[in-house]
Amino acid sequence: MHGMTMSEVPENESPSRTINVRLPMALYQQLESLAKATARTKSFVTVEALSAYLQTEHWQVQDIQAGLSEADRGEFASDVEVEAVFKRYGA
Repeated sequence: MHGMTMSEVPENESPSRTINVRLPMALYQQLESLAKATARTKSFVTVEALSAYLQTEHWQVQDIQAGLSEADRGEFASDVEVEAVFKRYGA
């Protein structure tokens, strides 16, 4: 799709980019095996896996950044709040 304008992209196909990734052989074999077992292409399985990973990482990074912002503002849990959490979860 590289080099096409948005109006040139067929309606049933979203714009995409091609990347090359070097995989360890064991990971490639797992990818190939899963693609065959599910009757999907390796590209489909890769995009699904990468999408799931990026969603998880994005959520974690946002949560960490929010926590750091709270800490920068001096917003910390009180000793009583911390004790309550420890009692609730057995820590």
